[in-house]
Amino acid sequence: MDAALIGIDVGGTSLKGGLVLNGKLVKKASVPVNQSDSVETILSKISEIINTLGIDGAKGIGIGVPGLVDDVTGIVFDIFNIPALKEVNLKTQLEKSTGLPVFINNDANCFALGEKYFGKGKPFRHFAGVTLGTGLGVGLVANHHLYSGKLCGAGEIGTLPYKNGIMEDYTASFFFKNHYNTTGEALFEAALKGDTVALEAFENFGNYLGEAMLLVLYAYAPEAIIFGGSISKAFPFFENSLRNTLNNFAFKRQLETLQLLVSNTNDSGILGAAALCLD
Repeated sequence: MDAALIGIDVGGTSLKGGLVLNGKLVKKASVPVNQSDSVETILSKISEIINTLGIDGAKGIGIGVPGLVDDVTGIVFDIFNIPALKEVNLKTQLEKSTGLPVFINNDANCFALGEKYFGKGKPFRHFAGVTLGTGLGVGLVANHHLYSGKLCGAGEIGTLPYKNGIMEDYTASFFFKNHYNTTGEALFEAALKGDTVALEAFENFGNYLGEAMLLVLYAYAPEAIIFGGSISKAFPFFENSLRNTLNNFAFKRQLETLQLLVSNTNDSGILGAAALCLD
């Protein structure tokens, strides 16, 4: 990891980038994005970030996007909150303008990869990185490398049918909005003060998340599950109900050694994108 790398996290409201040197994030930059931005505008903003960070000595650029992407050709499809990025070949265009190799993947996969190279995933051969926020994202590391699947769509368990909707309705911010008419952040603040409704909300959330993680255990048999995203800071309030639900897992020997961890990696989206250059 001696090389300088550039990581860019494409979000729904902003583009965030960073220069990673010797395994550390040494410089950051960001620009806002809008749903109405054209492809040309988005490319211009990405170039602005890259120019701000500087490419002298950089060995590659990694980009994490919230949607499906062909990680071989670099074509992105239906990016969340940025309608213009539909079947756009970011890889080809950015490699032409920068002269550097460009690697693109789904943002949840980037989170998992960032944990593998820079966070709590380092010791594990197989693990799942789970982002809890606006949606439920699952990135998979198998045999020490990212497993993306076709169009980087592996691990998309949030879209599986569940109850009267999909799994993501019960394991992301939608759950708090739809069932408690508030935000996870507001409930977290209330839970810190011992509010019974907030504590109950996170207990229920943990039960639903546990059912989602049972699917992860059966499908991928990870050694660890590492949680990130805004809701993960409330982990102490849903850990018990999560673990109680996981106790229904059939293979007890596997469950005995399973580790449930919370990421402490700052700027994981940027670092994970940069790690695409290493994997």
